[in-house]
Amino acid sequence: MMERLRTIFLSFFKIGLFTFGGGYAMIPLIEREVIDNRHWIERREFLDLLTLAQSVPGPISLNTSVFVGYKMRGLRGAAAALLGIVVPSFVIILIIALFFADIRHNPVVDAAFKGMRPAVVALIIGPVISLARGMHWSMFFIIAAAALAVWGLGWSPIWVLVAGAAGGIAWELAVAPRIGKHKNSPKA
Repeated sequence: MMERLRTIFLSFFKIGLFTFGGGYAMIPLIEREVIDNRHWIERREFLDLLTLAQSVPGPISLNTSVFVGYKMRGLRGAAAALLGIVVPSFVIILIIALFFADIRHNPVVDAAFKGMRPAVVALIIGPVISLARGMHWSMFFIIAAAALAVWGLGWSPIWVLVAGAAGGIAWELAVAPRIGKHKNSPKA
């Protein structure tokens, strides 16, 4: 049991240590670690956890790590994953804060951050493409409508998420059973 908690901690520590760009940049690394490398959860379940992590307050990478850790070993697993993902950033920020006055105008540091920007954008686009795989083409209209509501009309993302959840529940309760019965009905 302790070995597994250590493994959870070290897996997320590695992700936290080598990821730049914030929560969305961590998602492909978390996905690779927990699905491909460790085989802790299935891809479909990861997408469900990712959706849940997106819908609760807090950074998506922290939420995702907590949910994966909880799935693996309950509260202790959640704590191990959370500490693993947070400790590297905390230590790095602490060190940077101590020496920030000396390095903030350093052209090498400035150039390094400018060089990392395109990589961070690519790391953010990766999960978007991964989430879009397997979706029915009609879902892209819903994505466009949600984007328009948030960015074009200025609606709160919270209300868009609530509307999406309500629409999904309504679909499953009202429409999906009829489609399922129609598809499975014997042909005359």
